Amino acid sequence: MQNFQDVQRAATALRDAIQAAQGPLALPLGARRLDPKAAPDADAPVGIVLGTGLSALAEKLQDRVVVPYTDLPGFPASSVEGHTGAFVWGRFAGACGEDDSIGRYALIQQGRCHLYEGRTPAEVCMGVRVMALMGVKTLVITNAAGGLNPQFDAGGIMCMSDIINHTGHSPLTGINAEEWGPRFPDMCAPLDADLRAMAMETAAKMGLRLERGVYIGVHGPEMETPAETRMYRQWGADAVGMSTVLEIIAARHMGMRVLGLSCLTNKNLPDCMTPAPLEEILAVAAVAGKNLGRLIRAMVTKL
Repeated sequence: MQNFQDVQRAATALRDAIQAAQGPLALPLGARRLDPKAAPDADAPVGIVLGTGLSALAEKLQDRVVVPYTDLPGFPASSVEGHTGAFVWGRFAGACGEDDSIGRYALIQQGRCHLYEGRTPAEVCMGVRVMALMGVKTLVITNAAGGLNPQFDAGGIMCMSDIINHTGHSPLTGINAEEWGPRFPDMCAPLDADLRAMAMETAAKMGLRLERGVYIGVHGPEMETPAETRMYRQWGADAVGMSTVLEIIAARHMGMRVLGLSCLTNKNLPDCMTPAPLEEILAVAAVAGKNLGRLIRAMVTKL
């Protein structure tokens, strides 16, 4: 499920829209396999995927260009509340004490689509693949998740150390696009250890508590039963959500470095489960999202 031509058309339309607003981009557009061992490229834009209720970070960009998904041919729009549905191109100003003109360009995906909306794995991963064709080499991917680790609190942030794909799907099913990546990509390190260490160090300097743990992605849209919650915890998962894992697989297939961050919107304790309505999830995500945004902005010029 590697929709090569669809991704190429959407990336071309996105690039054209940004260039129409800001002028030519000094970025090569085209499918190519990134070298995961290559040194970080300070001139490449950082890609950021903002999950449920976390779209506010895109408002911090300077010289913003907003391109709705509906303006891109074949690009899937999300039908879920809390997902804006647009790419935002712009520049984060320099860190404190730096010249604001230094900054770092970013391509932000405000919202995503999900398997439970009836989307295919190829559609779910289309945003990440478009980012790769737009020159993104480092991806920060976020989500709202339920905490499984009893030591984690609602409103906290977890840095993903690993993932479990429990969706029953893979974005790499079908004929492989060799231009994007190998037939059997290695997944011994789906999340980048250096990026994770940078996130932990940055959070500590900010006085921000950052948990570390394993994220399990499920199909949804129903919430977890107590028995499922207990099983996921026994498997070693610390947080659970309905997104992210397929996008990480697609990003790693294309050679991108990935940092995963989860906003913990509720606690899933199997012996005392309580409902987690979307309104409450959005409210907690909005509060936790402020700290998440601070962390990403503090890191982005270093990525």
